[in-house]
Amino acid sequence: MAVSKAVLVKVQDKVATITLNRPEVRNAVNVELIEGLRQAAEHVLAKPEIRVVIITGAGDRAFCAGLDLKAAMSGEDILATRAARSEFEALQMGGQIYARFGTLPVPVIAAVNGYCLGVGMELALACDIRLASETAVFSLPEVHMGTIPDFGGTQRLTKIVGAGKAKELIFTGRRIDAAEAFRVGLVEHVYPPDKLMEEARKLAQEIASIAPALIQGAKRVINVAVSYPLDIGLNYETITAVATRQDIKQGSASLLEKSKS
Repeated sequence: MAVSKAVLVKVQDKVATITLNRPEVRNAVNVELIEGLRQAAEHVLAKPEIRVVIITGAGDRAFCAGLDLKAAMSGEDILATRAARSEFEALQMGGQIYARFGTLPVPVIAAVNGYCLGVGMELALACDIRLASETAVFSLPEVHMGTIPDFGGTQRLTKIVGAGKAKELIFTGRRIDAAEAFRVGLVEHVYPPDKLMEEARKLAQEIASIAPALIQGAKRVINVAVSYPLDIGLNYETITAVATRQDIKQGSASLLEKSKS
């Protein structure tokens, strides 16, 4: 289905694939795309049968090349669809659309196929797991545009790769390839371009085969781990483990059977 022309959503075998669909401009972000992302997140929330989400870009040139500069220069504001009392509030509203993917109850996998720049990279950072094509290129070039990453990039990149590497990438705005992205922990795996979506779907299906309560509980607990002190995280882990516990005897028997094969 299409939540908008700029964002497509397809649900198959409990996995929702969200495709940024502006390949003629390397899936650059404009008003329609940012609104489409908001609607896509709401669609996932409204469909409890969805267990995993994959986000990717249409075509093989880009996941998302960042802000649509031509549209921005012509006066289009990507936050124009959201009423706000100030620029600060408008940015918060835009950032909250990305944050929805991090807080969705189900895991979100970014399948990065080509350019992943600026607000496009910030979208990938908001996902739970990042897979990259060998042709992927990453950058947060905002300092060269007279601003800083403002859709969560300064915060999420720091938590993922550490303060030193985040400062280097943000202060310089330089581009890194998929191999370096993997080396610094920005992405979990790198695949040949023709294998990226196949591997993303394989991972999604593997996750979707696990009891939803466990996966969703684990996501909540891990999110707490990167946002709160250890003692709070440990307490929340214990509470969630008790609340989501499955049949341990059956699970143990299954693991033992697998170990014999």
